[in-house]
Amino acid sequence: MPEFLGIDTSNYTTSAAVYISEENKIYQSKRLLPVGKGKLGLRQSDAVFHHTKQLPEMIEKLFGENILKKPCAVTASSRPRNSEGSYMPCFLCGEGVARSLGSIEKIPIYTASHQTGHILAALYSAGRLDLVSHRFIAFHVSGGTTDCLLCEPDKENILSISEIGTSLDLKAGQAVDRVGMMLGLDFPCGRQLEALASGADKKINVKAVLKGNDCCLSGLENKCCAMADAGEKSENIAAYCLDTIAETILAMTENAVRCYGTLPLVFAGGVMSDIYIREKITARFKNAYFAAPEFSCDNAAGIAIFGYIKYIGEK
Repeated sequence: MPEFLGIDTSNYTTSAAVYISEENKIYQSKRLLPVGKGKLGLRQSDAVFHHTKQLPEMIEKLFGENILKKPCAVTASSRPRNSEGSYMPCFLCGEGVARSLGSIEKIPIYTASHQTGHILAALYSAGRLDLVSHRFIAFHVSGGTTDCLLCEPDKENILSISEIGTSLDLKAGQAVDRVGMMLGLDFPCGRQLEALASGADKKINVKAVLKGNDCCLSGLENKCCAMADAGEKSENIAAYCLDTIAETILAMTENAVRCYGTLPLVFAGGVMSDIYIREKITARFKNAYFAAPEFSCDNAAGIAIFGYIKYIGEK
């Protein structure tokens, strides 16, 4: 059976995955990069070191714990986005391993953006891989992005991605982690902040700040700090943070729909695994598709699927 290996070395997760196309099945192995207690993220040099150490272990685990054949192709994420100048050193780790393996095994070597991988993983998880042949609106919301995107097939029937709107300052995932750490949570803070917000005992009015199709989130962090200084309960601050992010994404979605019409909506990235935010979006938009949590956070599943789409397109 045709099998396709994907490798993703993002800023906080080392991941390898195999996509078995005839079964439409994903096997994956991944591990967060270690971040010291009280630290808000990693330097790129530290991320590169940890990926170099962890990636062989993830591939060994993937092929050691599952009955998998030699892949038909190997694909690595090589850049954050599909845009000129998009670059992070940590992606060199996965790309280097993919190029080495492909050369030794004489199999095709492909590269894709980390963002493309997120979108394809969300489509796979939602059972809508068919959308790669259609036009749709996608959101990639994580620690490094708060992007609203127009996706459509290119001449090779692979995703062409163009930006509709983005955050002009703080990204949603950054806001979650900064507010979470201010409240004494451990990095990464998403799951803990969501749990904390479930204990909120009052509703605080929120307002999305948009400039055209773009958003601004730095005021969210400032407001949360002011609430903490005023003695507001941590649970209410957590709920305010997530409410603001949800309302911001809803406002950006409404703008995109006004511009491009009623298209399928796909939500990808670690922040979109938050049930608190997800429920607010699905209440307003019935044509919204989300990835399961294991395919929302950083993973190599979509990268492996990209390799499959690229491979069959060349046949």
